[in-house]
Amino acid sequence: MASNSLAPGGLDFKPRRRGHWKKILASALALPACLGFYGLRWFEYAVTFRPEPYSSNQPWKVPAGGEDVWFVTRDNVRLHGWFVNSQTKPALATVIFFHGNGGNLGHVGWLGEALARRGFDVLLFDYRGYGRSGGEMRDENDLYADADAAYDFAVGARGAQPDRIVLYGQSLGTTAVADLASRRKCGALIVESGLSSASDMAATMLPWLPRPLRALGRNRFESARKLASVHSPVLIVHGDPDHTVPTDNARRLYAAANEPKRLMIVAGADHNVFGTGGDRYLDEVAAFIRAALSKAGAI
Repeated sequence: MASNSLAPGGLDFKPRRRGHWKKILASALALPACLGFYGLRWFEYAVTFRPEPYSSNQPWKVPAGGEDVWFVTRDNVRLHGWFVNSQTKPALATVIFFHGNGGNLGHVGWLGEALARRGFDVLLFDYRGYGRSGGEMRDENDLYADADAAYDFAVGARGAQPDRIVLYGQSLGTTAVADLASRRKCGALIVESGLSSASDMAATMLPWLPRPLRALGRNRFESARKLASVHSPVLIVHGDPDHTVPTDNARRLYAAANEPKRLMIVAGADHNVFGTGGDRYLDEVAAFIRAALSKAGAI
């Protein structure tokens, strides 16, 4: 009897088999793509945000002349900070300090005291998920919401005049101050150990990654682009060499910034300029603030 390719019901199974193998092949190709995408997203988050929640085992001391403060973001996250009062009255300005991607307030209380000795009120605060602040950091938009809340607290609860607010960011904190200063008024901006963009950092950390794939990241951190919209005096500081954020980032930021601006490259400081520069460095920061506010007629 001649063979018949048709099943008893007259249906040909060959097209179904071909379609079945096409689906298997598509799934086999899609799996590595999905793993690669989520792997990149996981890596991005891991290197961007390293929150250290409050622990009773950690040294945690309110700075001299400081007090605990709390304020709420527009998406109802409660943030914790320290407000350190200037040791001279009246205060010359209010400095809002934005720390880097790791640690918490317990590591920067000394900086609040040092700036208060130089005549400034200082607001130190933790982003969501850091220290005693509530919530969880998801992406750069959460960071910017926290920055807005700190600014609003300084103006609303503490009566700081916008033209006498100094936004001081270090490392990840520079992305917050660049964004905030591009939208809100301030007297001066300090960008220390900052990245020019997430894409530039991806080129440093993942040089093998094709440029189009860098767009898969969740965060853009386009600080250089945003600085072009800032018209307050800008101090850009960077260590050389910096093994975390290459010094070329500072030069890109400086090129993008408007006058008046100043670039300070500190030899041997690496990534932690304010920690290694000591009193001499902080004296220069204070002098920059005074000169910027005086020239603008704010003090």
